[in-house]
Amino acid sequence: MYKVKVYITLRESVLDPQGTAVMHSLHSLTYEDVKDVRIGKYMELMIEKNGNDVDQLVRDMCERLLANTVIEDYRFEIKEVVSQ
Repeated sequence: MYKVKVYITLRESVLDPQGTAVMHSLHSLTYEDVKDVRIGKYMELMIEKNGNDVDQLVRDMCERLLANTVIEDYRFEIKEVVSQ
């Protein structure tokens, strides 16, 4: 069993209006030290699979569904866990 943490963020070249709105809200709450905010997605997947192809499986899932690779980048961490 594997626990996979997937992080998806907008590419640096893509404007982030949601991040800009959050930054402006933080400034209005007197958090002026915040200079930039980028909003992304975080997912945890539990994968029950044997073998060394978990990395490729997760990569395929990100490329085909989880991330819009035209405007988003992704990275992931895989950790083997003991199922109970």
